[in-house]
Order: sequence, then structure tokens, then C-alpha cells
Amino acid sequence: MEIKDLVRGGIKNVNVEGVIVRISEPRTVTLRSGQQSRVADAVLQDDTGQIDLSLWDSQIESFSEGDRVRIENGYTTEFRGRTQLNVGKYGSIVKVE
Repeated sequence: MEIKDLVRGGIKNVNVEGVIVRISEPRTVTLRSGQQSRVADAVLQDDTGQIDLSLWDSQIESFSEGDRVRIENGYTTEFRGRTQLNVGKYGSIVKVE
């Protein structure tokens, strides 16, 4: 799958590869469960475009700008009018050499 194909929220079983071109400073958010978690906004890019990517907790320290990564079994959502790629608890994100 290519990033240009991720045009809306609600797409499941997303398998895509790209380069992390930007990562924001992490912030602490309160989840619906009341638990606190850290999240950083990243941008994933391939030859066809860019998409917002959420990095949570341990993922934040595991990846850096410039890393090539592969996301498997991710999904898209809409957040503040933009399509966003999420790894979720059933997906994975790994560095690619």
C-alpha cells in the first residue's frame, strides 16, 4: 500500500513503508479510561505523499527523524479534519534497513 491510498479514516489492515520526516515533542494526554499516556505527532513519507502518524509511549523513544519504518496492520482515523495513521495494539511498527 502507498500513502497516497490512505485518503480517509476507517481504512483497516494498513501495511505501508516510509521515512519518518518529523516528530513533535511528546505531550501527555488523558485517555478515556482515565489513564495518562504520552503521544508524539510524526509525519510518515513515501514517494507518493505524507501522512500524520501517532507515536505512543515507548514508540516515541524507539524511532527518530530519518528512520525508515514499516507499519503492519495499522489503521486510519480522521482527527481535526486530517487523515491520521495509527499502529494500534494489534499492529506493529519496525525499523527497516
